[in-house]
Amino acid sequence: MTPTTQKSLVIVGATGMVGGYALRYALGHSAVKSVTAIVRRKLAISHPKLNEVIHQDFANCSALAKPLADQDAAVFCLGAYTGAVSDEELRSITVDYTIEFAAVLHRSSPRAAFSFLSGRGADPTGRSRTSFARYKGQAENALLAAGFPWVYIFRPAYIYPVDPRREPNFGYRLLRAIYPVFRVPFPNLVIRADELSQAMVNVAISKTEEHESRIFENHDIRGMVDSLHRSSG
Repeated sequence: MTPTTQKSLVIVGATGMVGGYALRYALGHSAVKSVTAIVRRKLAISHPKLNEVIHQDFANCSALAKPLADQDAAVFCLGAYTGAVSDEELRSITVDYTIEFAAVLHRSSPRAAFSFLSGRGADPTGRSRTSFARYKGQAENALLAAGFPWVYIFRPAYIYPVDPRREPNFGYRLLRAIYPVFRVPFPNLVIRADELSQAMVNVAISKTEEHESRIFENHDIRGMVDSLHRSSG
């Protein structure tokens, strides 16, 4: 899919790992006219395409109605690690914030495409004993029912940070350490953060003529990345 006109893109979670890569990639993309970054704290970046909107309370996004008007696409990367917050906070961030933002965006830009960062194992049936899987599944269901013409749900497995960072727990420290070896026999269980973000931006700004809802598992995302590398190579 190749975009034919420049698009206006909104990114939520631009201070996070995947959202940060999405922001930098979008700012350098020739098919992107403008990027509206909805953030809680000021970004350490400036760019002619960038419109930075500070917003603290994602439980109430009504104040975002004006900056979300006339947007062609959204890339939503807001989230929290399991164990880093309480279960109640995890549900609020994963489900409630997503639903609230999507509702305001749809009222302001009903023809926008929506790329959502979910996760491997997301369970839309609500039967999973894992909170993360249940809540991501609930958020997916809400987005698919929100009325957007195009909804793209990304379910990556382990996201490799690429740049050094403070890992949130021991499991992530271990996965980062073994990634160079682990990715060879298990390529469909890992994805680089920068490549994931590129896929999320590309599919959002390259929406098809026909309305569609797509769920991309880790192997699908890798296929999109490989296709991008072939076309740019």
